[in-house]
This record gives sequence, structure tokens and C-alpha cells, in this order.
Amino acid sequence: MMRTAEVKWDDPLELAQAAHSMAGLEFLRAMRDGRLPHPPICTLLGYTLTEVEPGHAVFEITAGERHYNPIGVVHGGVAMTLLDSAMGCAVQTKMPAGGGYTTLEAKTNLVRAITSETGRLRAIGKLVHAGKRVATAEARLEDPSGKLYAHASSTCIVL
Repeated sequence: MMRTAEVKWDDPLELAQAAHSMAGLEFLRAMRDGRLPHPPICTLLGYTLTEVEPGHAVFEITAGERHYNPIGVVHGGVAMTLLDSAMGCAVQTKMPAGGGYTTLEAKTNLVRAITSETGRLRAIGKLVHAGKRVATAEARLEDPSGKLYAHASSTCIVL
């Protein structure tokens, strides 16, 4: 039986302009609180920013069939995307207005299969180091009981 999904998103340039005009923490809090829209990738995959504090960001998703790969489990790229978002936003919380960063390197470990039966997952990102040129972060993908599904580390270049 064929399944369908309709995806609608806000203009990403409007969001990018806000990102450049606001300090990182202020920008992310505006997104979390609904004063700014989530970026199209969040809408497409169905995840949301639910927590943000200095050096800390959490995204949540309920994975489903639409995230499956050809062997009948959630594609590892979904977990990687959530972890990358959490780590990047943990770094972004320390960026001043007009400041920026980009991921230079990321390493992900997938430790448990995710299926539509898994339920809600949280990607919890934590800033490890924020320097003038380099920032590092780590993240865990867990279910509500704390069971680990994946973990990652990232190095970002501060622009």
C-alpha cells in the first residue's frame, strides 16, 4: 500500500537573515519558542528543537516508516542528522550576532537499530570546547529511559 507525505516549509532565507542578526542563543530560543520557524530539514524529517541553553541543545523525533532504508530500519543518516543538529546548535549557542561556524568533521557511532516501534528519541548536544577558531561538541541519541541508540563527536570551525 502506497503512503504519502506532504511537506511545507518557510522561506529559509528569512531564517538565515535572522541567524546572522541575532546572537546564537537568542536565535535558537526564538526557534524553540515558535517566534522563528524551524529550518526546512527539520520539517522534512520531522524533528524539532525542544531545549536550548548555553552549550546545550536538544532535538526530538519520533522515527517512522518514512525514515526507513531498504532493509526495514531507520536510515542511519537520520540519526546522524539529529546528532549533527544537536552538536552544531550547542556550538551556535556561543556565537555572537553576526558570528558563525560550520562542521569541519563529525564522527558517529550507531549502536542500536531504530524502527517505527522505537518511539520518541532525543538528540542531546553538549559543547565541549569553544575557542576563537575551533569548537568541539558531542551528542547522544537516547530514548526517554536513557537507552543509547547512537553517539557522536564533532569539530567545528568558527568563522
